Amino acid sequence: MSKHILKKPEEVIETKIFIIRGQKVIFDHDLAEIYGVPTKRLNEQVKRNSARFPSDFTFRLTPSEALELLQLRTQAAALKDGLMRSQFATASKRNVRYSPAVFTEHGSLMAANVLNSKQAVRMSVYVIRAFVRLREIFVMNQILEKRLSEIEKVLLGHNVGLKDLYEKIKPLLTSPPLAPQQPKRKMGFHS
Repeated sequence: MSKHILKKPEEVIETKIFIIRGQKVIFDHDLAEIYGVPTKRLNEQVKRNSARFPSDFTFRLTPSEALELLQLRTQAAALKDGLMRSQFATASKRNVRYSPAVFTEHGSLMAANVLNSKQAVRMSVYVIRAFVRLREIFVMNQILEKRLSEIEKVLLGHNVGLKDLYEKIKPLLTSPPLAPQQPKRKMGFHS
C-alpha cells in the first residue's frame, strides 16, 4: 500500500519541489520515480536529447547545494515522521558519482516527452499542476505580504496619531481640579 493514499498526486509532487537558484525545481530521482523509470534511464534520455534541455530547463547542483538540500530533506522527513533526528544530516551510503540534476517546470515536461512512456505522459499533467499551484501560492503570498506591509504602515501612522492625541489630552487628565469660584455679584441696584 502506498503511504500517499489520501493525498492527490499534485500534493505529493508539491512536497518534492524545492527552490534552488531562485527557480522551482524537482530532483532527477524524484522525477524518475514519478514517471516510473529508473533515474539512470531519465538521465540517459536527457543526455541523448541535450538540445532539448537548455540550462533553464535542467542543471546539476554544486556539491554544497546538494549537501544543503540533503539536510533540508532529512529535516523535513524528520518533521513529517515526528521523529527527533540530528540537525546535521549525513550523506546516503550509496555510491554517488555526480551531483543530482534538477528539472524546472519546463524541463519536467520535456523529460516526459523524451521518455515517451504512458506513465510519464499521464504523470506530467500532475507535475505541471503542482508547479502551477506552487506558483499561485507564491503569488498569493506576495500579495498578502504587500497588503500586510500596507496595513502595518497604516497602523504605525495611527500609532503616531494616537500618541500625539494622548499627549494633548494628558494635561487635561492630570491638571488639578479648579478652585470653587466666588459667587458673582448681581447686576443692578441692591438694597
